[in-house]
Amino acid sequence: MGQAQPSTPARRPRARQAGVVTGILQPGPLDAITDVEGVLVGHTTVSEGDDVRTGVTVIHPHPRNAFQEKVPAAVAVANGFGKLVGSSQVEELGVLETPIALTGTLNVWRVADALAEWVLALPGNGDVLSVNPVVGECNDGFLSDIRRRPVGREHVSAALDSASSGDVAEGCVGAGTGCCCLGWKGGIGTASRKLPPSLGGWTVGVLAQTNFNFGGVLTVAGIPVGVELGRHGFKEELANPENGSCVVVVATDAPLDARQLGRVARRVPMGLARAGSFASNGSGDYGIASSTNRSCTVRHEAPGLRQIELLPDEDLSQLFLATVEATEEAVLNSLFAATTTQGFQGHIVEALPIDRVVEILRRHRMLEPEDR
Repeated sequence: MGQAQPSTPARRPRARQAGVVTGILQPGPLDAITDVEGVLVGHTTVSEGDDVRTGVTVIHPHPRNAFQEKVPAAVAVANGFGKLVGSSQVEELGVLETPIALTGTLNVWRVADALAEWVLALPGNGDVLSVNPVVGECNDGFLSDIRRRPVGREHVSAALDSASSGDVAEGCVGAGTGCCCLGWKGGIGTASRKLPPSLGGWTVGVLAQTNFNFGGVLTVAGIPVGVELGRHGFKEELANPENGSCVVVVATDAPLDARQLGRVARRVPMGLARAGSFASNGSGDYGIASSTNRSCTVRHEAPGLRQIELLPDEDLSQLFLATVEATEEAVLNSLFAATTTQGFQGHIVEALPIDRVVEILRRHRMLEPEDR
């Protein structure tokens, strides 16, 4: 079984640590989805021999039994070339009743089965007769022998049981182990935005599994870095704009219902576009948004009327901006954190050359002032 936290020779800097600051809103203390109170993230990395580079990443909406305390949720589809298990029930009922799992494409059904089994076994769920596991995927078949479908029950359980708050491992970890993004090694990335008190003080956190390889041109702080690095999907010798997929999980502590969360989720593609994606034909691009606010929790089989307080739609704009900015930065963090990886059939995907990116941005005067 793979390790939940893989070791690397040296930790690469995140985008902000390298002086690359995007957007106008401030991040939370960790600049991660775990800045949203209660959210937990766990990874299991499955790296075997020369041919397997995959894994599973899980996001708990809160540390309690999600089936007994469902959270409002919504799904938005930018381009539906993907397998998002459980999405139709989320759309119909407007709630999430399990943690969200991310993995490689052909592992989806095995992960969904293991996730359902894990939920059914939780204390208090002994009488449950139906459960809706939510599992997203990206195709990691370039770096991993995808037909082996190596992610099993033990990997899913390890990720679920080891999930924690605090710093989130990024890059070549969990579901991001075999992912490629905008011509470079991608993977898992996360970011957050903390609104000032004058705008409500709410937090929006994002976790992205980035795999839209040549489905765009890497853009950093508005600069077409992919063009300057000479690597993008429409460069003649590399042309392959069909590669794709990105699943973005959004969490917020703002009190929102499923309809409002649908509006939040529909802002995810704007953040992806800022980073250079155009949602190619072969790309499965999804946003999954949920509110962790306790006042919005739907208790299983609770009788009678519910009374909740929701933000008015007039107060959603700042959450939309926070989602766009955090999505963009999560993509960049997935690239900055990832390391050069060799896998299936000897394929090699190089890490983003951070020094060259910083030099390009410095030349365009797009770094933080103290780094110019």
